[in-house]
Order: sequence, then structure tokens, then C-alpha cells
Amino acid sequence: MLDENELWVLSFYRTSEISGALFFGNLAKSMKPGSIQRDMTKHFSDEAMHAWHWSSCIEKLGAQALKLTEAYQDQYVAAAGMPVNLMEVLAITQVFEKRVINQYARHSRIPGILQEVKETLATIMADESWHIEWVQAALKEMEKEYGADLIVQTLKRFRQADEEVYQKTIKEHEARVLHLTDRYRAGGKK
Repeated sequence: MLDENELWVLSFYRTSEISGALFFGNLAKSMKPGSIQRDMTKHFSDEAMHAWHWSSCIEKLGAQALKLTEAYQDQYVAAAGMPVNLMEVLAITQVFEKRVINQYARHSRIPGILQEVKETLATIMADESWHIEWVQAALKEMEKEYGADLIVQTLKRFRQADEEVYQKTIKEHEARVLHLTDRYRAGGKK
């Protein structure tokens, strides 16, 4: 059974995946057909499935997802500014996807993690690895148009913005994850 902290964390993940699906879906819809649009389409499909996986996981654990109003990535524009071209969209995506997979991997290592949560994390992390790969390949291809130095600078700018957003939003998230760690170590008795 999920306690309120675990339900919040899983709902937070679900909300972020929904936000990602909507963002990439709208972006793919606006793009001309080609390899980037094709991969972007799979990306938004994966994000939507991830939200479904979190919904399913939460329900299997006897709860209903919480309606959270803000996702992690909602704060990126304030921190980094609006991406002005596709290269910047992909750069911020690369930074964000690396943050996501690292957070999911960290969560999956919590001692005593519920099996349903661990399985959901593993399923999603397989897709997240592909997201990082396709975006990295697309950015490499864009070096011809934008130059490698500009792409490196853009990634650095978005990593700094990501760190700012992470520091602001992670406080509540971290407190809840630490609670889970304590709960699992105590055998789920907290």
C-alpha cells in the first residue's frame, strides 16, 4: 500500500510524463516530416505510455494518482528562456532526459522498493535511454547547421538552468524520497 509520500512521488512522475507527451506531441505535429519528426513521434508516444505505466502502477498498489498542477519541466522556461529553434528544444530535451533517467535510477536503488514500482522504473528507463540516444544523434547531425561550439554552449546553458530548477523543486521531492527510504528500511511500517 502506498503512503502519501510515495503516492505524491509516483504522481509527480506521472504528471511529468504527461507534460512531456503533450509537449513533444504538439512539437511533432508542427514539424515537417523527416527523421526528427519520426523520432519525436516515438518520443511523445513513449512519454504517454510512461504516464499510463505510472497510472497502472499506482492503481495496482491500491491508489489513484494525485492531480498535481505543475510538472518539473514546467519551470524550465523561466530558468532558461524559451527555446528559439529545434536545436535548443533538443538540447533542453537532452539535459532533461538525463535528469529523468538519473532520478529514476536513483529511485530504483532505494532498499526495499516495492516490486511494482521497481518494474515500472525499469520499463521506463529502457525508453529513456533511447530518448537520450536519438536526441544526441540529432544534435550531432545539427552541428553542420549550428556548429559544435554553439551546441555545446547551449547544452551548458540548459544544464545550468536544469540545476537551478532541480535545486528549487527537489526539496519536496527529496524529503518524500528520503521518507520512502526510511519506510522501506523499517519494513514498510512507517
